Amino acid sequence: MPAILEHVNFTVSDPRATAAWMEKLFGWHIRWQGDAIAGGHTIHVGSDDHYLALYTPGKSMAAEGSNYTTVGGLNHIAVTVDDLDATEKAIKDHGFVTGNHADYEPGRRFYFHDTDGIEYEVVQYD
Repeated sequence: MPAILEHVNFTVSDPRATAAWMEKLFGWHIRWQGDAIAGGHTIHVGSDDHYLALYTPGKSMAAEGSNYTTVGGLNHIAVTVDDLDATEKAIKDHGFVTGNHADYEPGRRFYFHDTDGIEYEVVQYD
């Protein structure tokens, strides 16, 4: 049996705010939250089987340029949805700007950036 991806842990400026829009737009729920390393805080948000661990060290942080040119950088996070158009409308209504729409095998997709500059890909497979 191949390995199964359970979670991804990455740093955001405000885990509570990020988890809130993920709950609203992706239909996820908070699985756990609490103290983390170095005086930080982490929130696990996702489904019952998979989640994102949203970490903040609890002190001011600066972004480090483009992740696409940084070895070890996070390029984007992809989620699949059943209704791409409805999800895009909800994302736009939340105030995020969508772009880079594409329709190629195996599905349609678009991208957006959150308030931390993290890129998300939203895909609907046919």
